[in-house]
Amino acid sequence: MPRRIATIVRVVRAFGLCLAVAWAATWQPLEAEAQARLDILAPDGTRLAALDRADLAALPQTAFTTHTIWTEGVQRFEGVSLATLLARTGISARRLDLVAVNDYTVSLPAAEIGPVYPVIAHSRNGAPMSLRDKGPFWLVYNYDSDPDFQRETVYMRSIWQLDRITVHPAAE
Repeated sequence: MPRRIATIVRVVRAFGLCLAVAWAATWQPLEAEAQARLDILAPDGTRLAALDRADLAALPQTAFTTHTIWTEGVQRFEGVSLATLLARTGISARRLDLVAVNDYTVSLPAAEIGPVYPVIAHSRNGAPMSLRDKGPFWLVYNYDSDPDFQRETVYMRSIWQLDRITVHPAAE
C-alpha cells in the first residue's frame, strides 16, 4: 500500500508541475501585452519616444469602420493618425521604417502620410488588440473610403503587431 501512495503522490506532483508551467506560459504573454509599447527610434537606435496604449489613447483619436482583406466583416478601428503622432512628438522625417514584433519591416515615405491616414490603431471593435489579434498596434487605413487605399502598396504597408518605428530624417 505505501508504494501505491508514493506513486499517487508523484503523479499529483507531476500534474501540479504541468499546471504551473501551463499557467506561466499563458501569463507571460498577457503581461507583455499589458505593457505594449511603441518605440520611435533614430537610425542609430536612439529612442526618441516610447508610447504605451494610454499614451496613444491620450492623443487626438481617429475612429472609423472599414473592411480589410485580413478580417471578416466590417471592423471598427480606433487610434491616432500617424501625422498627429509625429506632430505631437515633434518628429519630422523623410521616411519611416515600421517594424513588427517578428521584425517584418515596411518603409513609408513621409510624403505619403496624409492628415488622417494611416492610423496607428490600438483598438479594434472596441477592444485593445492582442498579439494574437494583430496587435498591440496596427497601421491601418480606411480602405473603404478611397480606391487609392485598395492598392497592393497600401496593403503591404498595413503592418500589424507594430512595435517600433525608425525615423529617417529629411537631412539624412
